[in-house]
Amino acid sequence: MAKYKRQKVKHYHRSFYSREMRVKRGIGIAVLVVAVLAAAWFAAPHVLDWATHTWYTVVKDRDLEAESASRAEAAASSSAAASSAAASQAASEPEEEKPLDGKAITGGSWAELDVTTLTDEAAIRAAARQLKQQGADYALVTLKDAAGTVYYASGVAAAAQSITENPVDAANIAAILREEGIIPAAQLAAFTDPVSVYTDRSMGVHYDGNSLWLDNVSAAKGGKAWMNPFAASAVQFVGDLIEEVQGMGYEQVVLTGVQFPNIITRKQDFGASGGKSREGRAAQLTADIAAWQTRFAGSVTLWVSYPDALCTAATDALGTTGTSLGMENLLVTSSTALDADSRAALEQAAADAGVKHVVVHDTAAFR
Repeated sequence: MAKYKRQKVKHYHRSFYSREMRVKRGIGIAVLVVAVLAAAWFAAPHVLDWATHTWYTVVKDRDLEAESASRAEAAASSSAAASSAAASQAASEPEEEKPLDGKAITGGSWAELDVTTLTDEAAIRAAARQLKQQGADYALVTLKDAAGTVYYASGVAAAAQSITENPVDAANIAAILREEGIIPAAQLAAFTDPVSVYTDRSMGVHYDGNSLWLDNVSAAKGGKAWMNPFAASAVQFVGDLIEEVQGMGYEQVVLTGVQFPNIITRKQDFGASGGKSREGRAAQLTADIAAWQTRFAGSVTLWVSYPDALCTAATDALGTTGTSLGMENLLVTSSTALDADSRAALEQAAADAGVKHVVVHDTAAFR
């Protein structure tokens, strides 16, 4: 019997797709997947909204539209209430006050305070509030008077023997006045000082170049020494006091007693020519005022104060009228209220002499 050899069958694993067709097929599948995902992304919120709405309206039996309107109304009401509360709070809060300009010239009313009564905070505030109620804008605080008394603890050497036994806290007075809306003004007597000249004799008017000249026969008969407006040390002393009180919060300083003795005698020795003539006296006072105004320009509002009688006629004390000495700011004091014509004439005379600001202070007011 013949044997047949079994033939081996070869199997060929071949693809009927070309490489290009496979690439296109892959791209098509990828595009399809992306399209499905994009459709799902955009459809998802709507499907969730539909499902949520169906759940609450069908299963839970709730009216979502009514609830939504109620919430919107509540939110609007809450917003309106918050706005109303904010407006109410803003209306109830006081407007922020501007800082008090201590150098400002307001043309307002001036009032004097008795410095010896300003011994504690309560007394200072009470006095300030009383002035405010009466309409005062400035408070004159005398820190050195015509008797030579210095009412605060001055550190200026020539004032060492002039300080009162119970000095006040001048800086605290100024601070409280400002807090109460009152501009503090320090009043300092300049050359009418019979005390400091004994501490520094170079500042005084002399007799025959040695002893201090007195305006009466002797101290026992009421004679007083005088500071000499020609003495550089006297002008420096007054300037140092201005600087000291400015550092304590007084940006307005009023100088009184910027004058010579009220009489001219042959025994007076001013250490310079001119002291015995009106022209020489007027020229020296003008120079002294100019020196102080230059020294404190921009830092202190400086006033020179005279009684109305010294402003309307030339005298031995000034050598001229008080309006004619070159001051920028003039404070005129009067024990009686000036009538309208007298006030207008005085203000016009000052303006003609170059005075920038004139205030007529009735010393009888605010009493």
